[in-house]
Amino acid sequence: MGVNREQPSAIRVEVGELVLDGFHVDPERVSAAFERELTRLVERHGVPLAADGPLTLDALSGLPHLPAGLSARRLGQELARAVHEGLSGHGEVTR
Repeated sequence: MGVNREQPSAIRVEVGELVLDGFHVDPERVSAAFERELTRLVERHGVPLAADGPLTLDALSGLPHLPAGLSARRLGQELARAVHEGLSGHGEVTR
């Protein structure tokens, strides 16, 4: 049994800033991995908080802390997963 939903023609997620305190990694590699993983997650699962239409958020907080020893690729992936969790209704949203 499935649920048919009209899919949006485009999904745009703009992240203004990621703050990486305590990590010693190449920020460009983190950013590239973050973008790839967030794109994959949004394409696969959508943005549940925006199910009723366009949505603008000022901040997502209450997301999990990540270990400082992660590689740039893994850190980007984990950050994307945490942000997508926030966009899925987990964490604290500031509108």
